[in-house]
Amino acid sequence: MHVLITGAAGFLGQRLTRTLLERGDIAGRAVTRLTLIDQVAPVPPSHDTIRLDCRAMDITRPGALDSLLGERPEVIYHLAAVVSAAAEADLDLGMTVNFDATRALLEGCRTAGLAETRLIMASSVAVYGGELPTTLDDMTALTPQSSYGAQKAMCELLINDYSRRGLVDGCVLRLPTIVVRPGRPNAAASSFASSILREPLNGEAAICPVPTDIDLYVMSPGRVIDALLHAATLPGDALAPYRSVMLPGLTVSVAAMLEVLREVGGEDALARVSHAPDPRIEAIVASWPARFETRRAERLGFTGDRDFHEIVRTFIAEREAS
Repeated sequence: MHVLITGAAGFLGQRLTRTLLERGDIAGRAVTRLTLIDQVAPVPPSHDTIRLDCRAMDITRPGALDSLLGERPEVIYHLAAVVSAAAEADLDLGMTVNFDATRALLEGCRTAGLAETRLIMASSVAVYGGELPTTLDDMTALTPQSSYGAQKAMCELLINDYSRRGLVDGCVLRLPTIVVRPGRPNAAASSFASSILREPLNGEAAICPVPTDIDLYVMSPGRVIDALLHAATLPGDALAPYRSVMLPGLTVSVAAMLEVLREVGGEDALARVSHAPDPRIEAIVASWPARFETRRAERLGFTGDRDFHEIVRTFIAEREAS
């Protein structure tokens, strides 16, 4: 099986690559080739049986992906994106990377005749916003309140239509906020959700820019990777007629997250978090819904985390093992 990953040098791309190299297969089908592309060429560990093709590529350049699509990858993970706050700050950049490049990818699949290729795109709860019901599901109307959310929503609709037409076999996963991410803070509006846990547990200071009564819908990195792998195994008719799936996350307040930090890391860890309101970040995060009914995802075989303690303890165990 030939697997292509866009945004392969990013956090999810690196973790997905590492998992594929460790497992060597997707649901029993051997991965024989892994093509990794990003603005900077990814540098994964070598592998004895999987052919690695790592390329630095600007996917916004016209025809950038055509030659690779002509090699007929069987699974495409489309993870390349400009994150939420950056897309809000720069409309042109967000539209070019998040929307135009996705449309070009779909057109490339159409031209190459990749009707049976499973195209999996990472979307977001940011496709929702404004006045919403208390609990949402996959079919709640998309009413994004940010440019990032609008760009992801447009991509979702395109992937659904190209799949309906039989031009590609699409699957969109709406990801909860991913915590706890390793590494350093990035430009995502949700970046604080990891930093208020990661930095204090590493003995460093962190800033919480939002009120602690804000609820977030969250999922651990490991569960997200499990979902990405599972999405490659689902038959298209199980996803039809609408190809977007909201993954089963946990609803947790920022206050509850900080309480788990105190329980796991102690009072010293909690004391490393200071509070400095950022109206720009708050406006974006507060527009995201935090409660979902995800029975469809569960019927399809997607699974979530048991509780927030498990998420934090898994992060600590992975940090200590690295």
